[in-house]
Amino acid sequence: MSPDHSDRDPAWTWDEPRWRAAVQRVRAGRSLSPKSWKDGARVCVALSFDSDHETSTLREGSVSPGRLAQGEYGSRAAVPRILKVLKRYDIRASFFVPGVVALLHPDEQRRVVDAGHELAMHGWIHEMTSELPAAAERDLMRRAYETLTKTGGRPPVGVRVPSWDFSPTTLSAIRELGLLYDSSLMADDEPYELLEDGEPTGIVELPVEWIKDDAPYFGMNRATGLRPYTPPSSVLEIFKAEFDGAVAEGGLFLLTMHPHITGHRSRMAGLVQLIEYMKSVDRVWFATHEDVARYCLANA
Repeated sequence: MSPDHSDRDPAWTWDEPRWRAAVQRVRAGRSLSPKSWKDGARVCVALSFDSDHETSTLREGSVSPGRLAQGEYGSRAAVPRILKVLKRYDIRASFFVPGVVALLHPDEQRRVVDAGHELAMHGWIHEMTSELPAAAERDLMRRAYETLTKTGGRPPVGVRVPSWDFSPTTLSAIRELGLLYDSSLMADDEPYELLEDGEPTGIVELPVEWIKDDAPYFGMNRATGLRPYTPPSSVLEIFKAEFDGAVAEGGLFLLTMHPHITGHRSRMAGLVQLIEYMKSVDRVWFATHEDVARYCLANA
């Protein structure tokens, strides 16, 4: 394995042991879907917010005040707006926070925790994990863990790798920290146990998907071709359809959002409509990712 986790030889030149080993490195194991959700709920809803803020710019080595201000909006305007909505509807959510964001905005993280929400790991400076040497990945993960422990008042139990860029050595680093769960992979709609080289790890995977993420619909970078192209009403329609599917299957609806993206007024209006729609359904359990992971381990 090369230092940056990449195999540079063309894949068509690999022999079978090599491509099999790559596929089997991190794999989905046994399902952790419970027979029923807490208190007989029909569906579980896990709302999450990736508080990238300024690190979306800093990780590229950019010091553009304009782009940094776009991230600052997440802390200055969006997170307070989000916390008010969550309080209004009595919902506890999970906030995935890079270590650098926790240092830039410690009071924000304390407000999140004081409001009863979960503070979880999201890298150090929103780095691209698969581009790092394994030792650097472990070091940054440890620094992020220690920073969130100090800022949040308790050790984090879960991680979402920045940009879901899970490397071949990420799982080993997660295990070294003794974390309960990861939320970066996409092998299922429902929770499952992670395997490492075919062996069960005891780590819960709470799977994500780009369909249930605000960034592909609303992402904006004026320096590139990335432009928002989907109106909030259409995103609401997609999210509602995903929720309806989870209800029909008695499963998990996990939604990933970013304060600097979803926290704008028109998009928050869509989130409020989604919450009210979900609240109109009987027996919905709104839970943090930690709550879901612990419940699944105990009841799978």
